[in-house]
Amino acid sequence: MDMQSLVCRTPGDIAVEERGRPAPLSPGWALVETAYAGICGTDYHIYEGKHPFLNYPRVIGHELSGIVADPNASDVLRKGDRVVINPYLACGRCGACRKGRPNCCEAIEVLGVHRDGGMCEQIAVPEGNLIPAGSLSLRDAAMVEFLAIGAHAVRRAGSGQGSALVVGVGPIGLGVAIFARIAGFDVTLADASAGRIEQAEAVLGVNGGILVGDAEAAARVRGVSPGGFDVVFDATGNARSMMAGFQHVAHGGTYVLVSVVKDDITFSDPEFHKREMSLIASRNATAVDFEHVIASIAAGLVPLDRLATHETTLQDAAEDLPRWATQKEGLIKALIRIGAPAA
Repeated sequence: MDMQSLVCRTPGDIAVEERGRPAPLSPGWALVETAYAGICGTDYHIYEGKHPFLNYPRVIGHELSGIVADPNASDVLRKGDRVVINPYLACGRCGACRKGRPNCCEAIEVLGVHRDGGMCEQIAVPEGNLIPAGSLSLRDAAMVEFLAIGAHAVRRAGSGQGSALVVGVGPIGLGVAIFARIAGFDVTLADASAGRIEQAEAVLGVNGGILVGDAEAAARVRGVSPGGFDVVFDATGNARSMMAGFQHVAHGGTYVLVSVVKDDITFSDPEFHKREMSLIASRNATAVDFEHVIASIAAGLVPLDRLATHETTLQDAAEDLPRWATQKEGLIKALIRIGAPAA
């Protein structure tokens, strides 16, 4: 696929090319010059043709930063504003939206998944989905979205006190761990890969990660926290891991499922009830989470330079993306520089 052929593609029929000219912007939508697009596991699955809920062809890209090119008579936006793009387009009418939870809108559409995304030079976005980037560089602003998923999961867990176990320390798990520490939790890392644990420990500057995924995993977890952990976050995307995580939760504790799988998740009801544990799902993120991430980065609380391990251009992504999809050693977050100045 010629990545450069995507530069004129934009979401739906809002600003597609029509007879050589872009269609007019709808009221309440703005045009953004895309600066950077981060790549995550979803993008790799889409690229490989493995995404189960997606119709092809599709322009990917949902971890996005950019510069407002046309504010379209907005009272808030100005041309040249640097923004983080919230890729979750909500209906604004369903019960979840009316409760202030557009991240789990009944009819949610995610840029780059349900409709064309931001791996293009310009993209039209509802102005309510554009968040001021503040002092962040455009590169750093493109990492806000994946970190917001972790920040949202931590916020779902409630009070930031006590011990927390983060199982699965890929990029999302790392985001969870970072914001759990910011919230005040005493964080322990766990993963089935010793290499990922070592990499995550280097990013966070901690030691004592737990290797899980075998018959001895429960004993190792208990060796670190004999009574279990006050909060356990699972960010593995693995059903067996998600089911095993129930046993790591302390009595009166909370289990937060950050990742989602197509499988059924089962657990022992007596074990669940005797702990009186809370089971919480965490999906996507809200504007509050984006703003928390931006403020935390600006305060120097997020080790972005250790997270941003790979970078390329839109032109070179045609070669780099297939390689990153299979060669993940040392890879945490890959970013594609697109059209805006590298600032």
